Amino acid sequence: MNKPKYLYKTEGEFTIYEFISEGPKGRVAKMVEYTETATEGVFNLAFGDFDEITKSINDLSVTNNGDSLKVLATVASTVYAFFDKHPNAYIVATGSTNVRTRLYRMGITNNLAEITEDFIVYGLTE
Repeated sequence: MNKPKYLYKTEGEFTIYEFISEGPKGRVAKMVEYTETATEGVFNLAFGDFDEITKSINDLSVTNNGDSLKVLATVASTVYAFFDKHPNAYIVATGSTNVRTRLYRMGITNNLAEITEDFIVYGLTE
């Protein structure tokens, strides 16, 4: 995706990505983590603010740093890096709330033509 994004750092397995959101609320640490599910080769995409106390992702925090499109573009860019290392994997992604799921679905829908040039996208409905 050719959109502004943050630089991130990752580890050797390309399953954890860290970057900093910058905006009116200051510098906020973010993390994307791909965790293999009980189904071999299927990974859950988790994303949110990095909680320094618990050393984990807080996927319920609301940062409101004015950079949501740049943050989502950064998360999308980690998908490319993840698939470069894990080309036969599948990624499952859903929001931690209905509102977030809708936001992510809108982001995918708005960029579907570009996304489907590189990926096969499956979706579920109720």
